[in-house]
Amino acid sequence: MDKRLVGKGLIVGLLSLGSVVAHADQAGGGGCGWGNMVFEGQRGLFPHLLATTTNGTSGNATFGLTSGTNGCDSSVRLGYGGRSIFAMNGMLDSIAEDMAKGQGEALDAYAVLLGIDTNDRAHFAQVTQQHFGEIFASKDVTGEQVLSNTLAVMSRDQVLARYAKQPA
Repeated sequence: MDKRLVGKGLIVGLLSLGSVVAHADQAGGGGCGWGNMVFEGQRGLFPHLLATTTNGTSGNATFGLTSGTNGCDSSVRLGYGGRSIFAMNGMLDSIAEDMAKGQGEALDAYAVLLGIDTNDRAHFAQVTQQHFGEIFASKDVTGEQVLSNTLAVMSRDQVLARYAKQPA
């Protein structure tokens, strides 16, 4: 199997999983957007993906949030109730292995998730390899700790600091 195809599939899978596992309070409220209206009452992955796609491609949830229509309410508190994206995919070991080597598909996928531009990814790989012991500080480190440690390392690097925005 072509390694580029596997890498692209890994990236798409990681990005898709992020939207699927975020299931606490939904942005704009639980009924925000036409997709939620069209697929109201349905359960399962397929209707949720279709509702999300409908909202995203038409921009109606954005309009609803700014105008207070389409069942949207910007006063709801955002939350995340999912498990770590790394734990869900068993990615932590792969990221650790690639980071120790300074290259690899899992490390590339991690860089994509962090929003690192293509031209800065080699530098990201080099910096994270140099600080591997700080990022993976113990053998039982969690995905959340790896992310926090990675962002801390990035924030001290002149090139990567602009990507190290920590969530509030």
